[in-house]
Amino acid sequence: MQQANCCVLVPTYNNAGTLKRVLDSILERTNSIIVINDGATDNTAEILKAYPNIEQINLPENKGKGNALQKGFKAAISKGYDYAITIDSDGQHFPEDLSVFLEALLKEETPNVLYIGSRNMQQEDVPGKSSFGNKFSNFWFWFETGTKLQDTQCGYRLYPLKEIKDLNFYTPKFEFEIEVIVRLAWNGTLVKNVPVRILYDETERVSHFRTVPDFTRISVLNTWLVIIAILYIKPRNFIRKIKKKGFKKFLLEDLLRSDDPPKTKALSIALGVFLGIAPFWGFQTILVFALAALFGLNKAITFAFSNISLPPLIPFIIFFSIEIGVLITGEDVSFSVENMTQNFDLLQNLKTYLIGSFVLAILSALLFGIIGYFTILFLGKKKMVVDNG
Repeated sequence: MQQANCCVLVPTYNNAGTLKRVLDSILERTNSIIVINDGATDNTAEILKAYPNIEQINLPENKGKGNALQKGFKAAISKGYDYAITIDSDGQHFPEDLSVFLEALLKEETPNVLYIGSRNMQQEDVPGKSSFGNKFSNFWFWFETGTKLQDTQCGYRLYPLKEIKDLNFYTPKFEFEIEVIVRLAWNGTLVKNVPVRILYDETERVSHFRTVPDFTRISVLNTWLVIIAILYIKPRNFIRKIKKKGFKKFLLEDLLRSDDPPKTKALSIALGVFLGIAPFWGFQTILVFALAALFGLNKAITFAFSNISLPPLIPFIIFFSIEIGVLITGEDVSFSVENMTQNFDLLQNLKTYLIGSFVLAILSALLFGIIGYFTILFLGKKKMVVDNG
């Protein structure tokens, strides 16, 4: 703790049943502790009287975990600490895992890092709503920052205080733990998971998370963060990358991703062709970028091949879709490219068209993907021969 210049923050609210055990266990490892009593109405104050050597912040009324953490951060910064590890007082975290954060920090190349404990959400004692909420939070954090994490909701964390002190936060309750990691990630802080243990003992654990109001606030916050990410953060990062790398290098490495392996490029071709042919009218571009990002594919290649449904090719795509649909359904549909603009009723034959369209999209994706894969392999080997020659 001294080598990292780190303290432990313990926000607590009506956790008198577990608070003493948590504090005693932390004290076995460090005296650098700041407890924030968030207006507790049980006998928390009496318990804290037995720890006069621990720094204590006693708030007159409960205003939420986010507010308590911010008070703790300010106190830690004023005392000159560089990092703070936050641990819940309900007994679910193991103080022994403090070493996990410290060991990771001392091995890290950059001091600008935030570690979030990664819990085993498959444990039998993990509540179902906690597992769902974590997956929900992980998805939105990835969408807002581009960083994939296994756990974004664990309160067991190590924060870089130098990065926090210059930020103004707007959320006072549980949603603060989402705001702070997103805002720090936007400012360039590396956000990573480290494995920690977890204990959900329902006989003594007191949870203050109120499902409807707290989940509503979290949803509103994520909506606002998504808007900021789309309208400001992502364009800002795009421009910064161009300035840093130069346009040519950025085009090759980030947009065209010329170093992608053949398999990734071939799958990108296949996805683009599938989305270009399948009847996702009006949503093709959104699906192209969303699915390419989700599966880690090349967005530029996927988008390029999704344009297989250019106007001159549309009649042929519809024709082959109908023909394949007829073969599968056995329905009698009179159709040709010449009469499609005259007496062909697409709505009347919609089922046949949709079935044929998806089958055509799948077959075409497989064909273009396989051809693309071997073509890329061939061109890559030919380039190597030229370069070595």
